[in-house]
Amino acid sequence: EAFIIALVAVIAIAFLIQIIIAQPDVVEISTGFIPRIANDEALYIGIGIIGATVMPHNLYLHSALVQSRKIERTDKGIREALRFNNIDSAVALNIAFLVNAAILILAATVFFKTGNSDVARIEDAHRLLPSFLGEFAPILFAVALIAAGQSSTVTGTLAGQIVMEGYLKMRLNPIVRRLITRLVAIVPAVIVIHLFGENEVDDLLVLSQVVLSLQLGFAIIPLIHFVSSKELMKGFHIKTTLKIASWFITLIIVGFNIGLAYNEINRWLESVEQPLF
Repeated sequence: EAFIIALVAVIAIAFLIQIIIAQPDVVEISTGFIPRIANDEALYIGIGIIGATVMPHNLYLHSALVQSRKIERTDKGIREALRFNNIDSAVALNIAFLVNAAILILAATVFFKTGNSDVARIEDAHRLLPSFLGEFAPILFAVALIAAGQSSTVTGTLAGQIVMEGYLKMRLNPIVRRLITRLVAIVPAVIVIHLFGENEVDDLLVLSQVVLSLQLGFAIIPLIHFVSSKELMKGFHIKTTLKIASWFITLIIVGFNIGLAYNEINRWLESVEQPLF
């Protein structure tokens, strides 16, 4: 956990330095935090950001981490563990939110406002950064990407361990388990690169984030149902206010996902010469 915190800190510091150099308009930043969906493409990107920030597998990981604490198995000890886990989750998600916001702010300030609105690939951003923010900016950008990749890899592998051991009852050699987890992630990317070329990698990255968001409902809905149960939680169930807020947020996320799926299906049907129905 300390290692992940260090990686996230590196990401945050790297983008903070770049934003300070870029000097974005504070008023425009504040208005940018007002949610709005300009078009179908914005909905697609927005859902991808939700998936990349929350990530359904982290729900399983955090649920498992709270059980690994050295706590007293008393009501007081359990409540203390839950309190610290809430703080841990809140800090992690807010940092992830701020990092994603920093990326968008940096892109808007450096590229969009200078007429480079067609920058969509990581390679293009890395290539153009020196001309706007100096020679040091690409290094910060690369370091942040490496730290983000390692953080995602570690948490994804740990979540895979939790699911395989806790749900599937599969206890494997750690090396074999990590190899399987990483191959499941890497093989599809290699296939796409082989078939369509490296130019499609960025589209695959966004698509993977959208898929994560589409899976959120399947993780959140059972979670809210279980933690709301007085019988299952034995006195540690969530309060009514939190339950209502949780269902409200879940309905919004699921609604966005359904809207995106509907738009994509319609777009696919329009692209074929003879629609199936």
